[in-house]
Amino acid sequence: MTNFDTSIENITGIAALLIHAAKIDDNFSSKEEKIIIEFIKKFFKNEEEINKIFKNAIKTESDSNQLLSFTNIIKKNSMESKSLVVKELWKILISDQNVDEYESNLMRRVCGLIYFPDKLSGEIKLSLLKKQ
Repeated sequence: MTNFDTSIENITGIAALLIHAAKIDDNFSSKEEKIIIEFIKKFFKNEEEINKIFKNAIKTESDSNQLLSFTNIIKKNSMESKSLVVKELWKILISDQNVDEYESNLMRRVCGLIYFPDKLSGEIKLSLLKKQ
């Protein structure tokens, strides 16, 4: 599927970034939670393991005060792998039909930290909006 390290530690870190995105508007919805769990299911099939990763990601996100620990996992990977993560982030941010300035700012910062082109991020966002 992708060529990045799909270890529990890495997927937990990426899930923590997704949780951070979901919480940035102070409304972590069940719809956003479902998107994150579906992301984890792309790499793990065991329900118990998926729940454990999700719970650990929540703790990791709440214990962290910076994006770098999450984005460092992603930036070493291929553009295809980065696209997957950016797509998941946009799914979360547009799930409530409203992308505010804090969410837009988060995407610009994440894209800068993982060396992902803003133009490509915008194209991913537009393609997801068309599917809604």
